[in-house]
Amino acid sequence: MMITSTNTLSQLQLKLDTISSNIANVDTTGYKRKEANFTDLLVQQFNNQTKASQEIGRLTPNGIRQGTGAKLGQSQLILTQGSLKTTSRSLDAALTKPDLFFSVRVSDESGENIRYTRDGAFFMTPVNGNTDQLMLVTNDGNSVLDEFNRPIVVNGNVTDISMSGNGQIKIETSDRGTQTFELGIVSVKKPQFMEQLGGNLLALPANLNQMNVNAEDILTSLTGGLRGEISMTQGALENSNVDLSKEMSNLIMVQRQYQFQSRAITMADQMQGLVNSIR
Repeated sequence: MMITSTNTLSQLQLKLDTISSNIANVDTTGYKRKEANFTDLLVQQFNNQTKASQEIGRLTPNGIRQGTGAKLGQSQLILTQGSLKTTSRSLDAALTKPDLFFSVRVSDESGENIRYTRDGAFFMTPVNGNTDQLMLVTNDGNSVLDEFNRPIVVNGNVTDISMSGNGQIKIETSDRGTQTFELGIVSVKKPQFMEQLGGNLLALPANLNQMNVNAEDILTSLTGGLRGEISMTQGALENSNVDLSKEMSNLIMVQRQYQFQSRAITMADQMQGLVNSIR
């Protein structure tokens, strides 16, 4: 009993961490919640009832199942569309299909890597302090990429910015005319393989080669004729898809399960104490 409860307690803690992360990001733009599912550990079946006629009307399987606890089977990313909020800001963009993500370049301890985000709150920042050359970046300063995974850099004094529904951005300048770019956008078909990082970013798993799956099977870069699959709105941002009431309900349920397993350990300890005290 103690082993079974201890195994389950450690896994319930992981689900608590998942729920806590969802609640903490309820106001994070474009955040996608995670959902934890449990599976049984090793289970042994004892068929103590050999006559099925004696169990007519029984709702559970015949016999006795003795398990060793539960484990976190999968932590799945839920890509349902979040609600949109209008900002009327020309550099804000919201993707209106749940499987679409912007491509950004992130510099970290492992070097420069391509990551993916739903957060479309963009800004223009000078390149190396040169105000005549501006780069499109995210709220965290990560460069936004075009369809060929190149940073979007504008030359000249920006006067107006417009975006179309297929991910095209036109930037007008007072001295260099209009410069047109295609935002780098990917379609994620298998979100269960994506790794959720900090900073509201997703990435392909580092051990992709060991998972028997190709990057092309997980996501597709929308270039050329595939640009028609993009759906985007300017002047709006996507809210997170976290339902706070549901997360609070899940939190209460997990806490009750945690208390139940803790109580089982206490009872097992008391029973062992009684047995040891028998003379």
